[in-house]
Amino acid sequence: MEVTLALEPEWIRRQLPGIGAVVAWLTLVCCLALLVRRRWPDQPEWSRKVVHIGSGPVLLIAWGLGIDRRIALPVAGLVTVLAALNHRIRVLPAIEDVDRRSYGTIAYGATIVLLLLLWWPAQPAAVAAGVLVMAWGDGFAGLIGPSWPSPSWQVWGQKRSLLGTATMALASLGALVLVRQLALAAGLSAPDPGVLAAMALLATALEQVAWLGMDNLSVPLAVSALWRWWSGG
Repeated sequence: MEVTLALEPEWIRRQLPGIGAVVAWLTLVCCLALLVRRRWPDQPEWSRKVVHIGSGPVLLIAWGLGIDRRIALPVAGLVTVLAALNHRIRVLPAIEDVDRRSYGTIAYGATIVLLLLLWWPAQPAAVAAGVLVMAWGDGFAGLIGPSWPSPSWQVWGQKRSLLGTATMALASLGALVLVRQLALAAGLSAPDPGVLAAMALLATALEQVAWLGMDNLSVPLAVSALWRWWSGG
């Protein structure tokens, strides 16, 4: 056993705490989603949103613990493949069982893979900003918007409400402010607060067009690209 460990690359040993933290967090999120599904079986969207919201902080964990690209990319790819399989066979209905046609979960995973491929680990704040805006903005909007009545409209057959849209904007701004603070604490450049507000409004506008869940692709990519551009990355 000692010989095996001695032959392992040093970078693998450095990655173990981060890998363990990510696995523990995702396990917690999945367990919570299953509990929500069991407690409120008539609200399948709720458990799905728990996964949507809860998976976002994985990027913060990966950033904080310095998870290597050689670990992050294969894991994100595997999760995306598993999400695609679950979309077909519903092994975990708590993640995918909704009463509308949507490829949002698959697009969400694929977008994370693409962002990691483009900017990880050189631009961790840009990747985290895009993912968190989608995870928290869209996630909380999907939970809060349908829960209370407010003026609503339809965009390409998808219902949107004033409350949900406002939640998307505020949660997106909150996510961007958090990432900005983390970036500055890490000695990285970050957009000014006024720019963050503009990015949150753009993300909210893009989220209006959610045909087949493709906002899970457009919103993170746009936010991450703009973050990188405005921060001079």
